[in-house]
Amino acid sequence: MPGKVSPDDLLAHVFERTGAADSDETVLQGPADGEDAAAIDWPDGDGTLVVSSDPISLAASQVGRLGVPVATNDVAVSGADPRWLTAVVLLPTGTDERALEKIATDIDAAATALGASIVGGHSEYVDQLERPLLSLTAMGTTERFVPTGGAEPGDRVILTKAAGIEGTAILAADFGGDLEVDSDVCERAEGFLEEISVAPEARIVRKYATAMHDPTEGGVAAGLLEVARASDVRLAVDRDAVPIREETAALCEAAGVDPLRIFGSGALVATVPDDALEDCLAALSDAGLEATAIGTVGDLDGDEPELALGDESLTGPIEDDLYPLWEAADADD
Repeated sequence: MPGKVSPDDLLAHVFERTGAADSDETVLQGPADGEDAAAIDWPDGDGTLVVSSDPISLAASQVGRLGVPVATNDVAVSGADPRWLTAVVLLPTGTDERALEKIATDIDAAATALGASIVGGHSEYVDQLERPLLSLTAMGTTERFVPTGGAEPGDRVILTKAAGIEGTAILAADFGGDLEVDSDVCERAEGFLEEISVAPEARIVRKYATAMHDPTEGGVAAGLLEVARASDVRLAVDRDAVPIREETAALCEAAGVDPLRIFGSGALVATVPDDALEDCLAALSDAGLEATAIGTVGDLDGDEPELALGDESLTGPIEDDLYPLWEAADADD
Protein backbone atom coordinates (compact mmCIF):
# COMPACT_ATOMS: atom_id res chain seq x y z
CA MET A 1 0.00 0.00 0.00
CA PRO A 2 1.42 3.44 -0.92
CA GLY A 3 1.58 6.24 1.61
CA LYS A 4 3.73 7.51 4.42
CA VAL A 5 6.46 5.37 5.93
CA SER A 6 5.20 4.06 9.29
CA PRO A 7 6.27 5.79 12.51
CA ASP A 8 7.89 2.53 13.68
CA ASP A 9 10.03 2.30 10.52
CA LEU A 10 11.00 5.97 10.81
CA LEU A 11 12.02 5.43 14.43
CA ALA A 12 14.02 2.34 13.52
CA HIS A 13 15.77 3.64 10.42
CA VAL A 14 15.56 7.44 10.12
CA PHE A 15 15.17 9.44 13.32
CA GLU A 16 18.50 8.31 14.77
CA ARG A 17 20.39 9.09 11.54
CA THR A 18 20.38 12.88 11.46
CA GLY A 19 23.99 13.78 10.78
CA ALA A 20 25.36 16.34 13.22
CA ALA A 21 21.94 17.44 14.48
CA ASP A 22 22.44 15.98 17.97
CA SER A 23 25.45 18.20 18.57
CA ASP A 24 24.12 21.27 16.74
CA GLU A 25 22.69 23.63 19.34
CA THR A 26 20.86 25.63 16.67
CA VAL A 27 18.53 22.67 15.92
CA LEU A 28 15.57 23.26 18.23
CA GLN A 29 13.30 20.67 16.60
CA GLY A 30 14.55 17.88 14.39
CA PRO A 31 12.87 14.80 12.90
CA ALA A 32 10.32 13.23 15.25
CA ASP A 33 7.07 11.28 15.17
CA GLY A 34 4.28 13.65 14.13
CA GLU A 35 6.51 16.68 13.63
CA ASP A 36 6.37 17.93 10.03
CA ALA A 37 8.67 20.94 10.35
CA ALA A 38 12.14 21.62 11.71
CA ALA A 39 12.98 24.60 13.90
CA ILE A 40 16.41 26.23 13.68
CA ASP A 41 17.62 29.00 15.94
CA TRP A 42 18.92 31.96 13.94
CA PRO A 43 22.65 32.40 14.73
CA ASP A 44 22.09 36.05 15.64
CA GLY A 45 19.24 35.16 18.01
CA ASP A 46 16.62 36.92 15.86
CA GLY A 47 13.79 34.38 16.03
CA THR A 48 13.48 30.82 14.72
CA LEU A 49 13.71 29.53 11.16
CA VAL A 50 11.05 26.91 10.36
CA VAL A 51 11.67 24.51 7.44
CA SER A 52 9.44 21.82 5.94
CA SER A 53 9.42 19.70 2.76
CA ASP A 54 6.47 17.97 1.12
CA PRO A 55 5.97 16.02 -2.13
CA ILE A 56 2.79 15.73 -4.15
CA SER A 57 2.15 13.46 -7.12
CA LEU A 58 -1.20 11.72 -7.04
CA ALA A 59 -3.43 14.70 -7.86
CA ALA A 60 -1.76 14.88 -11.25
CA SER A 61 -3.80 17.72 -12.70
CA GLN A 62 -3.45 19.90 -9.61
CA VAL A 63 0.10 19.42 -8.33
CA GLY A 64 1.02 23.08 -8.75
CA ARG A 65 -2.11 24.48 -7.11
CA LEU A 66 -2.01 21.98 -4.25
CA GLY A 67 1.74 21.75 -3.75
CA VAL A 68 2.34 25.26 -2.44
CA PRO A 69 -0.31 25.32 0.30
CA VAL A 70 0.46 21.72 1.28
CA ALA A 71 4.14 22.59 1.80
CA THR A 72 3.61 25.99 3.40
CA ASN A 73 0.89 24.78 5.78
CA ASP A 74 3.47 22.91 7.83
CA VAL A 75 5.40 26.14 8.27
CA ALA A 76 2.26 28.10 9.13
CA VAL A 77 1.10 25.60 11.78
CA SER A 78 4.52 25.87 13.41
CA GLY A 79 3.80 29.52 14.13
CA ALA A 80 5.71 31.05 11.21
CA ASP A 81 4.70 33.06 8.15
CA PRO A 82 5.82 31.19 4.98
CA ARG A 83 8.37 33.37 3.15
CA TRP A 84 10.57 31.25 0.86
CA LEU A 85 10.10 28.18 -1.34
CA THR A 86 12.28 25.88 -3.41
CA ALA A 87 10.62 23.59 -5.96
CA VAL A 88 11.79 20.28 -7.41
CA VAL A 89 9.71 19.30 -10.48
CA LEU A 90 10.18 15.79 -11.89
CA LEU A 91 8.31 14.91 -15.08
CA PRO A 92 7.82 11.63 -16.96
CA THR A 93 10.09 11.45 -20.00
CA GLY A 94 8.20 12.66 -23.04
CA THR A 95 5.92 15.01 -21.11
CA ASP A 96 4.77 17.94 -23.23
CA GLU A 97 6.46 21.20 -22.17
CA ARG A 98 3.03 22.70 -21.62
CA ALA A 99 2.72 20.54 -18.51
CA LEU A 100 5.83 22.17 -17.06
CA GLU A 101 4.45 25.58 -17.96
CA LYS A 102 1.15 24.83 -16.18
CA ILE A 103 2.88 23.54 -13.05
CA ALA A 104 5.21 26.55 -12.92
CA THR A 105 2.31 28.95 -13.51
CA ASP A 106 0.25 27.35 -10.76
CA ILE A 107 3.17 27.42 -8.31
CA ASP A 108 3.79 31.07 -9.11
CA ALA A 109 0.14 32.03 -8.55
CA ALA A 110 -0.15 30.11 -5.30
CA ALA A 111 3.13 31.50 -3.92
CA THR A 112 2.18 35.04 -4.91
CA ALA A 113 -1.14 34.70 -3.09
CA LEU A 114 0.75 33.76 0.09
CA GLY A 115 3.42 36.43 -0.32
CA ALA A 116 6.10 33.72 -0.54
CA SER A 117 9.16 33.93 -2.83
CA ILE A 118 10.32 31.03 -5.00
CA VAL A 119 14.09 31.13 -4.50
CA GLY A 120 15.35 28.01 -6.27
CA GLY A 121 14.80 24.39 -7.17
CA HIS A 122 15.42 21.79 -9.86
CA SER A 123 13.55 20.19 -12.78
CA GLU A 124 14.21 17.14 -14.94
CA TYR A 125 12.60 14.31 -16.94
CA VAL A 126 12.63 10.81 -15.43
CA ASP A 127 12.00 7.56 -17.33
CA GLN A 128 10.54 5.74 -14.32
CA LEU A 129 7.78 8.26 -13.56
CA GLU A 130 4.20 7.83 -14.74
CA ARG A 131 2.94 11.22 -13.51
CA PRO A 132 4.53 14.53 -12.45
CA LEU A 133 6.15 14.67 -9.02
CA LEU A 134 6.49 18.01 -7.26
CA SER A 135 8.47 18.43 -4.04
CA LEU A 136 8.66 21.80 -2.31
CA THR A 137 10.64 23.05 0.65
CA ALA A 138 9.02 25.93 2.52
CA MET A 139 10.70 28.25 5.02
CA GLY A 140 9.60 31.02 7.34
CA THR A 141 10.49 32.71 10.61
CA THR A 142 8.74 33.04 13.94
CA GLU A 143 9.28 34.39 17.43
CA ARG A 144 7.34 31.44 18.92
CA PHE A 145 7.67 27.95 17.46
CA VAL A 146 4.50 25.86 17.99
CA PRO A 147 5.15 22.09 17.79
CA THR A 148 2.79 19.26 16.98
CA GLY A 149 3.81 17.68 20.27
CA GLY A 150 2.79 20.44 22.66
CA ALA A 151 -0.71 19.30 23.67
CA GLU A 152 -1.28 19.14 27.43
CA PRO A 153 -3.96 17.29 29.45
CA GLY A 154 -6.85 19.67 30.01
CA ASP A 155 -6.45 21.38 26.64
CA ARG A 156 -9.35 21.59 24.21
CA VAL A 157 -9.12 20.38 20.61
CA ILE A 158 -10.33 22.61 17.79
CA LEU A 159 -10.66 22.12 14.04
CA THR A 160 -10.92 24.94 11.53
CA LYS A 161 -13.11 24.77 8.42
CA ALA A 162 -14.06 21.08 7.99
CA ALA A 163 -12.82 17.54 7.44
CA GLY A 164 -11.66 16.30 4.05
CA ILE A 165 -11.38 19.61 2.20
CA GLU A 166 -8.41 18.62 0.05
CA GLY A 167 -9.72 15.07 -0.41
CA THR A 168 -13.09 16.38 -1.53
CA ALA A 169 -11.48 18.54 -4.22
CA ILE A 170 -9.38 15.58 -5.38
CA LEU A 171 -12.41 13.30 -5.52
CA ALA A 172 -14.24 15.82 -7.69
CA ALA A 173 -11.26 16.50 -9.98
CA ASP A 174 -9.94 12.95 -10.38
CA PHE A 175 -13.07 10.79 -9.97
CA GLY A 176 -16.10 13.06 -10.28
CA GLY A 177 -16.96 11.85 -13.77
CA ASP A 178 -17.24 8.27 -12.52
CA LEU A 179 -19.28 8.95 -9.39
CA GLU A 180 -23.04 9.24 -9.10
CA VAL A 181 -22.96 12.83 -7.91
CA ASP A 182 -24.60 15.92 -9.39
CA SER A 183 -22.25 17.97 -11.56
CA ASP A 184 -22.90 21.10 -9.50
CA VAL A 185 -21.64 19.26 -6.39
CA CYS A 186 -18.39 18.43 -8.18
CA GLU A 187 -18.06 22.00 -9.42
CA ARG A 188 -18.42 23.39 -5.91
CA ALA A 189 -16.09 20.74 -4.51
CA GLU A 190 -13.32 21.58 -6.99
CA GLY A 191 -13.53 25.13 -5.66
CA PHE A 192 -12.32 23.81 -2.29
CA LEU A 193 -8.81 23.99 -3.78
CA GLU A 194 -8.91 27.71 -3.02
CA GLU A 195 -9.20 26.90 0.70
CA ILE A 196 -6.25 24.53 1.14
CA SER A 197 -4.02 27.08 2.86
CA VAL A 198 -4.36 27.33 6.65
CA ALA A 199 -2.01 30.29 6.95
CA PRO A 200 -4.84 32.77 7.74
CA GLU A 201 -6.18 30.80 10.71
CA ALA A 202 -2.73 29.75 11.89
CA ARG A 203 -1.76 33.43 12.28
CA ILE A 204 -4.64 33.78 14.74
CA VAL A 205 -4.52 30.43 16.53
CA ARG A 206 -0.74 30.53 17.16
CA LYS A 207 -1.33 33.18 19.84
CA TYR A 208 -3.29 30.65 21.91
CA ALA A 209 -2.14 27.19 20.82
CA THR A 210 -0.09 24.66 22.72
CA ALA A 211 0.05 22.51 19.55
CA MET A 212 -0.93 22.95 15.90
CA HIS A 213 -0.95 20.46 13.06
CA ASP A 214 -1.90 20.24 9.39
CA PRO A 215 -3.84 17.02 8.68
CA THR A 216 -2.80 15.72 5.27
CA GLU A 217 -2.58 12.04 4.26
CA GLY A 218 -5.03 9.94 6.26
CA GLY A 219 -7.20 12.98 6.87
CA VAL A 220 -8.36 14.58 10.08
CA ALA A 221 -8.28 11.23 11.88
CA ALA A 222 -4.59 10.75 11.08
CA GLY A 223 -3.80 14.36 11.97
CA LEU A 224 -5.44 14.03 15.37
CA LEU A 225 -3.61 10.78 16.06
CA GLU A 226 -0.31 12.42 15.07
CA VAL A 227 -0.92 15.15 17.66
CA ALA A 228 -1.64 12.49 20.28
CA ARG A 229 1.50 10.52 19.40
CA ALA A 230 3.76 13.56 19.25
CA SER A 231 2.41 14.87 22.58
CA ASP A 232 2.20 11.47 24.33
CA VAL A 233 -1.43 12.07 25.32
CA ARG A 234 -4.95 10.78 24.69
CA LEU A 235 -7.28 12.81 22.50
CA ALA A 236 -10.98 12.22 23.02
CA VAL A 237 -12.90 13.54 20.00
CA ASP A 238 -16.64 13.59 19.39
CA ARG A 239 -16.92 12.31 15.82
CA ASP A 240 -20.34 13.92 15.41
CA ALA A 241 -18.84 17.30 16.32
CA VAL A 242 -16.37 17.19 13.40
CA PRO A 243 -17.79 19.45 10.67
CA ILE A 244 -18.33 17.78 7.29
CA ARG A 245 -19.54 19.80 4.34
CA GLU A 246 -22.46 18.73 2.16
CA GLU A 247 -20.20 18.27 -0.88
CA THR A 248 -17.77 16.14 1.12
CA ALA A 249 -20.54 13.92 2.45
CA ALA A 250 -22.02 13.41 -1.03
CA LEU A 251 -18.73 12.59 -2.77
CA CYS A 252 -17.48 10.35 0.05
CA GLU A 253 -20.73 8.40 0.14
CA ALA A 254 -20.60 7.91 -3.64
CA ALA A 255 -16.95 6.80 -3.50
CA GLY A 256 -17.37 4.66 -0.38
CA VAL A 257 -14.74 6.49 1.66
CA ASP A 258 -14.64 8.03 5.14
CA PRO A 259 -14.60 11.87 5.19
CA LEU A 260 -12.25 11.75 8.19
CA ARG A 261 -9.78 9.49 6.37
CA ILE A 262 -9.21 11.37 3.11
CA PHE A 263 -6.56 14.05 2.54
CA GLY A 264 -7.31 16.77 5.07
CA SER A 265 -5.31 19.85 4.03
CA GLY A 266 -7.43 22.97 4.45
CA ALA A 267 -8.25 22.23 8.08
CA LEU A 268 -6.09 23.17 11.05
CA VAL A 269 -5.98 20.91 14.12
CA ALA A 270 -4.97 22.75 17.28
CA THR A 271 -5.02 22.34 21.02
CA VAL A 272 -5.54 25.35 23.27
CA PRO A 273 -5.81 25.73 27.05
CA ASP A 274 -9.41 25.44 28.23
CA ASP A 275 -9.44 29.01 29.52
CA ALA A 276 -8.31 30.30 26.10
CA LEU A 277 -10.87 28.38 24.02
CA GLU A 278 -13.59 31.01 23.83
CA ASP A 279 -11.14 33.82 23.04
CA CYS A 280 -9.55 31.72 20.28
CA LEU A 281 -12.87 30.79 18.69
CA ALA A 282 -14.08 34.38 18.93
CA ALA A 283 -10.92 35.70 17.25
CA LEU A 284 -11.38 33.23 14.40
CA SER A 285 -15.05 34.12 14.05
CA ASP A 286 -14.24 37.85 13.96
CA ALA A 287 -11.89 37.10 11.04
CA GLY A 288 -14.63 35.22 9.20
CA LEU A 289 -13.00 31.82 9.76
CA GLU A 290 -14.94 28.71 10.76
CA ALA A 291 -13.75 26.73 13.77
CA THR A 292 -15.28 24.11 16.05
CA ALA A 293 -14.34 22.62 19.41
CA ILE A 294 -14.35 18.86 18.82
CA GLY A 295 -12.67 17.24 21.83
CA THR A 296 -10.35 17.29 24.79
CA VAL A 297 -6.80 16.27 25.69
CA GLY A 298 -6.31 13.81 28.52
CA ASP A 299 -3.68 11.68 30.21
CA LEU A 300 -2.88 8.29 28.72
CA ASP A 301 -5.27 5.46 29.60
CA GLY A 302 -2.71 2.81 28.65
CA ASP A 303 0.85 2.57 27.38
CA GLU A 304 0.28 4.15 23.95
CA PRO A 305 -0.90 7.58 22.83
CA GLU A 306 -4.45 7.24 21.60
CA LEU A 307 -7.14 8.92 19.55
CA ALA A 308 -10.57 8.05 20.96
CA LEU A 309 -12.76 8.95 17.97
CA GLY A 310 -16.30 8.31 19.07
CA ASP A 311 -16.44 4.57 19.76
CA GLU A 312 -13.10 3.89 18.01
CA SER A 313 -9.76 3.61 19.79
CA LEU A 314 -6.96 4.38 17.34
CA THR A 315 -3.26 3.98 18.12
CA GLY A 316 -1.64 2.83 14.86
CA PRO A 317 -1.05 4.54 11.51
CA ILE A 318 -4.18 5.46 9.54
CA GLU A 319 -4.18 4.81 5.79
CA ASP A 320 -5.82 7.26 3.42
CA ASP A 321 -9.00 6.00 1.77
CA LEU A 322 -8.12 7.62 -1.56
CA TYR A 323 -5.15 5.37 -2.31
CA PRO A 324 -7.25 2.32 -3.28
CA LEU A 325 -9.22 4.53 -5.68
CA TRP A 326 -6.05 5.63 -7.47
CA GLU A 327 -4.78 2.05 -7.56
CA ALA A 328 -8.03 0.86 -9.11
CA ALA A 329 -7.92 3.66 -11.68
CA ASP A 330 -4.32 2.78 -12.59
CA ALA A 331 -5.26 -0.89 -12.96
CA ASP A 332 -8.05 0.03 -15.38
CA ASP A 333 -5.73 2.12 -17.61
